[in-house]
Amino acid sequence: MGLRRLSREYALQILYAVDVCKLESEDAQKSFWKDRKSGKKVLEFATTLVEGTLKNLPEIDSLISKYARNWDIHRMASIDRNILRQATFEILYLLDIPINVIINEAVELAKKYSTEESGKFVNGILDKIRESRSVKDLKE
Repeated sequence: MGLRRLSREYALQILYAVDVCKLESEDAQKSFWKDRKSGKKVLEFATTLVEGTLKNLPEIDSLISKYARNWDIHRMASIDRNILRQATFEILYLLDIPINVIINEAVELAKKYSTEESGKFVNGILDKIRESRSVKDLKE
């Protein structure tokens, strides 16, 4: 498994704990990393994903809500919600990563941790976010 894929999985698990268990980010991260042996690059990228997602959560949730028609973000499956949050953070802020890679990784996470249908759901919303970013980039 690639380092970034592993980082995304770890970050997702931390974001899920923060969201569902209502843990503070710092506590969730300390608990998660305590018994894990991961390389420095995995830790750094996962931390970037967690902290960046949480720091920008209002903007991220607003964008997801805009494109998740007929879905209240807080009624989505929590794993799907956190996959979408993490991937949206990457699309908006980690501009060195190709958007197709981000979306593919998010879909794979959804298939692994949620359902096949979740993969399609995640893909549809992230594709709309990709399109909105492309239009925004053209206007700038």
